Amino acid sequence: MPLSDYERKRLQELEMDLAAEDPVLARELASGTPPGRRLRRIAGVSLALAGTGLLILGVAVQLPALGVLGFLMMCGGASGYPWRRAAGS
Repeated sequence: MPLSDYERKRLQELEMDLAAEDPVLARELASGTPPGRRLRRIAGVSLALAGTGLLILGVAVQLPALGVLGFLMMCGGASGYPWRRAAGS
């Protein structure tokens, strides 16, 4: 059901009030990206890359425990990466 003209006007007023009171929150809401997503993405990729390096190092020096630790770090980084997009996008 579409919004009435009054509802549309009121919604625009609320958006302008929000942008005036808290511009940072207004930008985050306009972008559609949750605030912690970028940090989780960077941490996940970094952990996966560090785990890959540790896995390769463990194979090179023939230490199975180091290789297993690297593999677990890779899995942890991949599971922390936000694979799903936000609903509606």
